[in-house]
Amino acid sequence: MAYLRLFRDELLHNYEFLDRLFKENSIKWGITTKLLCGTRSYLEEVINLGIKEVHDSRISNLKRIKEIDPQTMTVYIKPPPKDTIPDIVRYADASLNTELATLHELSDEAVNQGKIHKVIIMIEMGDLREGVMREELLDFYGKIFRLPGIEVIGLGTNLNCLHGVLPNGDKLIQLVLYKQIIDLQFNKSIPLVSAGTTVTIPLLLRNQLPAGINHFRVGEALFFGKNLFNGETIEGMSDSVLELSTHIIEISEKPLVPTGDLGTNPQGRSASVNDEDYGKTAYRAILDIGYLDVQPDYLIPVDPSIEISDASSDMMILNVGNNPNNYKVGDLVRFKLKYMGALSLMSSDYIDKEVK
Repeated sequence: MAYLRLFRDELLHNYEFLDRLFKENSIKWGITTKLLCGTRSYLEEVINLGIKEVHDSRISNLKRIKEIDPQTMTVYIKPPPKDTIPDIVRYADASLNTELATLHELSDEAVNQGKIHKVIIMIEMGDLREGVMREELLDFYGKIFRLPGIEVIGLGTNLNCLHGVLPNGDKLIQLVLYKQIIDLQFNKSIPLVSAGTTVTIPLLLRNQLPAGINHFRVGEALFFGKNLFNGETIEGMSDSVLELSTHIIEISEKPLVPTGDLGTNPQGRSASVNDEDYGKTAYRAILDIGYLDVQPDYLIPVDPSIEISDASSDMMILNVGNNPNNYKVGDLVRFKLKYMGALSLMSSDYIDKEVK
């Protein structure tokens, strides 16, 4: 068996760190829960923190959040697909948008359901994922301000998620200026400039966040305490909210070098052999987890004496050297996780999810 564990105290510690940081800077924020893949017990832990705004990229997850707490504000955080529009209006109080055709459909559906649907318009600022091109912005806003059933509550941007473009003062100042221009042009007062994600937190900690950025959408920092500028843990935060534990199903002393004619394995790779390893042996432990569940590169052994050799579809091989910690069959091996590793494990039906 393999277990993905969420540690409640560590989660609360990171939440309180972030909540205090944002309140000190008069910033509103919501928690992005897409990593949790709709796992009800984990969503309950997030909502029990006291947050009143939750973001997700799957409408089924937002539906579950509304089942847990109907008063939580739910935000759908990518441009809505056409066939989900009725459920977007039903279960998402707000959504991030970039397409006029989609906004027209949201407007029609909001009117049909007798609701006001809030929208944040995403602007392209260089990472080349979702976003309205800047030269089209005024015309775009002029059209959506006239849509019935739609309330424009902000403009925002997304950085770092595709090409790794980092936020900086210049980009964020531009975003604030766009907000001011739109307000003046249309005699409006858009409340939110949503340019904050985990990658923007280091600017806030260094007092380099431009005035006017007043909304953050945060997931990775909450669950991993990560500084995405340098890859380290943010000082004062925990990197131990989530942890994988999995059983050893075999352990034996074996040669380091495979024998026989070498072809390609199921991953399409050929083994590389180090000549210095001929004749040497080490203890190899097999775990009850594999590529079906997670890429080995996304796992970080808690025990520094362990080295991940590779994996097959449903088994992972560890090199434990001369086995200084006397591992045996049935023992649990623990791993810290990188974001994409946790995402894979969360979406696997073969991994038990626990709260500790």
